[in-house]
Amino acid sequence: MAAITETAAVMAVLVQVWNLVRVTLVVPLLRLAIFLSLMMTVMILVEKVFVGMVSLTVRIIRLKPEKRYRWEPMRPDLETGNLAYPMVLIQIPMYNEKEVYKLSIGAACSLDWPSDRMIIQVLDDSTDPIVKDLVELECQKWKSNGVKITYEVRDNRQGYKAGALKEGMKYDYVQECDYVAMFDADFQPESDFLLRTIPFLVYNPDIALVQARWKFVNADECMMTRIQEMSLDYHFKIEQEAGSSTFAFFGFNGTAGVWRIKAIDDAGGWKDRTTVEDMDLAVRAGLKGWKFVYVGDVHVKSELPSTFKAYRYQQHRWSCGPANLFKKMAMEIVTNENVSMWKKFHLLYSFFFVGKIVAHTVTFIFYCIVIPVSVIVPEVEIPQWGVVYVPTLITFCKAFGTPSSIHLVIFWLLFENVMSLHRIKAALTGLLDAGRVNEWIVTEKLGDAHKPKNTDNFQDSSNIQPLINKPKKTQTNIWQRFYFSEIWIGLFMLSCGCFDLATRQQGYFIYLFLQGFAFLFIGFGYVGTYVPGS
Repeated sequence: MAAITETAAVMAVLVQVWNLVRVTLVVPLLRLAIFLSLMMTVMILVEKVFVGMVSLTVRIIRLKPEKRYRWEPMRPDLETGNLAYPMVLIQIPMYNEKEVYKLSIGAACSLDWPSDRMIIQVLDDSTDPIVKDLVELECQKWKSNGVKITYEVRDNRQGYKAGALKEGMKYDYVQECDYVAMFDADFQPESDFLLRTIPFLVYNPDIALVQARWKFVNADECMMTRIQEMSLDYHFKIEQEAGSSTFAFFGFNGTAGVWRIKAIDDAGGWKDRTTVEDMDLAVRAGLKGWKFVYVGDVHVKSELPSTFKAYRYQQHRWSCGPANLFKKMAMEIVTNENVSMWKKFHLLYSFFFVGKIVAHTVTFIFYCIVIPVSVIVPEVEIPQWGVVYVPTLITFCKAFGTPSSIHLVIFWLLFENVMSLHRIKAALTGLLDAGRVNEWIVTEKLGDAHKPKNTDNFQDSSNIQPLINKPKKTQTNIWQRFYFSEIWIGLFMLSCGCFDLATRQQGYFIYLFLQGFAFLFIGFGYVGTYVPGS
């Protein structure tokens, strides 16, 4: 009996301590977090509505790039013949791309462009000697067919992709070229890619970059790839279109684009100070006054990461790099004298702060921390407009990019909230310049999704089949695919949901259960495609 009394006394003291801490510390901090989260949510909504309206206006009035800029088809001249076509360099950086190396090489060699006015440069940083031999053999095969293709290797991987591209620009034959097109190893441009993009550069001397749109050959492979397609379609159809139409600027996507070599040199060339060398170059070129054009009608096929491990690594690089670049270039943007205040404001506020910092921060802090904690703190209340109406509008603004997948919007929302955990960690790593800030892990490509149904546009369809088809089967050892950070957050949200259901204080339990189970589902590895040994 005495023990029970003593336990009750201890519990009473703990309750008093918790009440004191809750009133003096937790409640004020939570109210501040709610205020800041609501502010950031409104900032994101305004940004999404703005770019959405710009993109919609462009579509309604059919203001295609060919109307905004001079564009004429390329034709051989009666006197000079093929000399009417500018000399184009095509760079294909690679690193142990055994599954997909034939795809980009075969597609690039099959481009409709005079063979004597095009040089294909394969930049192979592979460390696997077998893969290096295979890639070199592929290059020799195309070379024997009359294609001007070179196989270049380095004795180190310094600077990763940026280092390879920078080294590739030093060869003497590059001096003959006016423009450079870039394709990652899994990208397959259509045969008319150069014919549709190069004229923008030829007839508009102030344009530095022409960016094409990505299309995905394995979008239907699994739920995770469908969700990725929704996010990337929004980026290309809405964000890139709005940036191109309004500011003649957007972030280069690192592939499926054509640069004016003079603009690259004017911007200072490739730099390896961050893991987003493409965005770095784009920002520096933009600050020099160069214009960018997004051509959404030109599609380049590529592969989405279909394993969760590969997708996590990719998202770390895509979230950490921009935050780190923002830290390193903020003052340079502020003090720049070549561009208008309006463009500098767009770069600092919209492009970097809202798009690369706020978006990751509010998604995780608000939806995965603040809302669950508010359930167990009855003194705090979140306004309905902030927790329901504004997030719903933001969600549908982003889902507008892929109307055919609108029925997956709930799954997309839950998955994006889970990924916000990794994105906010990566963004903080970039801002603090710490930990994995310079980590570069090449996104794993499976290659077996890249089997075109129609190969009429290629000279030899056998040359673009994947070398190795990796088997796909269910993993038997579940312990090998646990993600403990997701599991702990999932358990936390489920606990808050149970508390809310028991007390009926806020009515958030439906969301908390769905989001909690989403964290657990992903935490136990039941997402994406599993490949043994990946």
